[in-house]
Amino acid sequence: MKYKLLMATVAGVMAAMPALAELTFSSLSYRTGAYASNGIPLADGYADYMTLLNERDGGIGGELTRVIECETAYNTEKGVECYEATKGEGVLVYEPYSTGMTYQLIPKTAADGIALHTGGYGRTSAKNGEVFRNVFNYPANYWDGASGAVNHLLDINGNDIKGKKIALVYHNSAYGKEPIRTLEVLSEKHGYELSLLPVDHPGQEQKSQWLQIRREKPDYVLMWGWGVMNQVAIQEAVNIRFPMENFIGIWWSGSENDVLPAGPKANGYKSLTFHGVGSNFGVLDDIKKYVVDAGKAAGAGDQVGTVLYNRGLYMAVLHSEAARNAQAMTGKSAVSQGDMIKAMEAFEMTEGKMAALGLANFGPSFKVTCQNHGGDGLVGVAQWDAGAGQWSMVSDYKQSDQAVVAKLIAEDSAAYAAENNITPNCN
Repeated sequence: MKYKLLMATVAGVMAAMPALAELTFSSLSYRTGAYASNGIPLADGYADYMTLLNERDGGIGGELTRVIECETAYNTEKGVECYEATKGEGVLVYEPYSTGMTYQLIPKTAADGIALHTGGYGRTSAKNGEVFRNVFNYPANYWDGASGAVNHLLDINGNDIKGKKIALVYHNSAYGKEPIRTLEVLSEKHGYELSLLPVDHPGQEQKSQWLQIRREKPDYVLMWGWGVMNQVAIQEAVNIRFPMENFIGIWWSGSENDVLPAGPKANGYKSLTFHGVGSNFGVLDDIKKYVVDAGKAAGAGDQVGTVLYNRGLYMAVLHSEAARNAQAMTGKSAVSQGDMIKAMEAFEMTEGKMAALGLANFGPSFKVTCQNHGGDGLVGVAQWDAGAGQWSMVSDYKQSDQAVVAKLIAEDSAAYAAENNITPNCN
């Protein structure tokens, strides 16, 4: 794979480069900055899978893959600069791994006719493809996650959480605020009490929030955190002896990085997930053989099988299979940016396809349509086993409360359409 590390400041260099025939993908990475420990495995998983396709298969449908990696340091402004510097390279789809970047890139990619994929994050109402024609957030979104957490609490409480106290500890950003409305509506439906505890970037100072938790004694704590915020929160929970099995993070608060610093006392902590955990997947054996052992890994090769490495790999799978779908739809090996949008909107992931890719039982099946750019809202729960040093699935994938989530998506997407003079359509 032709692999480039591109800084946003060198847009002119990229503009001067000759056009290449490969299928071009982008990695808006953050290997530096406050969130580097999480950004590195995401970027490694994505790049390594694309390298695997080249080394093992000769690319996708006879076309080699090319990944342009641009360092953002998880800074929204830098992310936009990276986009502007690389969009002319024929990038088929952008995956920013940042809700802040996503909000900035939605109008830009729409104007430029380029696909934007925000798997498990971003603007939730982008699930409505009639309004957000080029934006996709399958296989699940934040409101699915909020509902998934409540579903789990219902499951372990005999379907009755009336009167329970639930606290949300959240990153004080667009990302962290995403689940609030959903949790508020669900509190009205199920009768639990909800308290909101914002944590400012980067999240190293949380004493006051956890003193409040100790004082108010919520039955459960949910967390929408990222980076060091997660580590600090789990340690603070340990300090006040909050029961780990009653502490549930969104899928961005459920990596090895988050729990290992607390050692054995993190045992029992839970995390939502929309994909499998662990290293027992055939594709990871292939990556070790064709990429890591061959000295072609994007990083040190020590992240294979970790939660965030698997997630980056999963996004690469979804992007590469969409490109393959575009080839099938057009009958051509070359894929245009417009072809990619059409292919992503006509995309289906089945268990049979996942198994063939070496990812049997990795994630739920889903089908994308114009009306549904976000999948079926299937959310599972994983739990940390500190003794074994690994995550294990403790629930099946269960659909979020669509009566609530779909209504909120319809309302928010309609407001966006009105604000931006968009006529919803599927033409």
